[in-house]
Amino acid sequence: MRTEIIIPIDGLKPIDFFGPNHANILLLEQAFPQLSIIARGNEIKAIGDQDSLDELEKIIQLMLNHFEKKSIINRDTVMNLLNTSGKDTNFQLELEVDNDILVHGRSGKAIKARTPNQMRMVESLNNNDILFAIGPAGTGKTYTAVALAVRALKNKDVRRIILTRPAVEAGESLGFLPGDLRDKLDPYLQPLYDALRDMIPQQKLVSLFEDGTIEIAPLGFMRGRTLDQAFVILDEAQNTTSSQLKMFLTRMGKDAKFIINGDITQIDLPKNQKSGLLDAQRILGDIQGMEFIHLDENDVVRHRLVTKIIQAYSKINQ
Repeated sequence: MRTEIIIPIDGLKPIDFFGPNHANILLLEQAFPQLSIIARGNEIKAIGDQDSLDELEKIIQLMLNHFEKKSIINRDTVMNLLNTSGKDTNFQLELEVDNDILVHGRSGKAIKARTPNQMRMVESLNNNDILFAIGPAGTGKTYTAVALAVRALKNKDVRRIILTRPAVEAGESLGFLPGDLRDKLDPYLQPLYDALRDMIPQQKLVSLFEDGTIEIAPLGFMRGRTLDQAFVILDEAQNTTSSQLKMFLTRMGKDAKFIINGDITQIDLPKNQKSGLLDAQRILGDIQGMEFIHLDENDVVRHRLVTKIIQAYSKINQ
């Protein structure tokens, strides 16, 4: 008896999964000549006997698992699955083992911590639930924080990622900026968006925003919430007041991770307001379960001139 199954390929571009000219699908067709396999849009339809359909479905699920981890699926991967015990229910596709890799970004790019203090951020979050990463622009604190958040989401350590930051640079209230809430916050959160686009395929990223798995939350709207099973990143924390930062930190729920990033050399608050990040260092420094890590010019991963610029300004401020 011939049966039909439809396997959805959601949250990713079909060409990324099917391969150029449907190369990955052609390999499946060659391996399962007894089946009629049709890949169209965001789904794969197959018709044939139930046992063969079950085997095909296992292979496709393993392909999806691989893509979820590495953001790439190529001919070699499919061949590996088809030429090994991929049809065994206990088979798990072996991924390359590299404990330094935080996440595989777009096109399979391996994303790692690149400096000693970035590595300290990774190690710290393995042992603490709250991490303060303080340092000048270009030291990779935001990028590393996002990589850690994406890793936690892919490993199912958390159910969602929440991104927030104060919007004070231009002295404007969000209400006076055009568009909906997302439009108002977008200009302020561009560094976070850039990092996410490096690590998650665009179509998948759009779906994660649409279903609320990744959320943009204005700092002022966090009051009253309890953030369970969430990885929360507060960027530009030097521009929070003490009451704002206290409010943010007390939103923490069970199984949550918080990273607070800031650059105390670029505080844009009015002169009569003290940065909450400066107060936090003084008030919270001895609490177990959280850590303050200070990045410096040695952690700069941008153009070599950025290091020299930071050093020059540091001399003026000494």
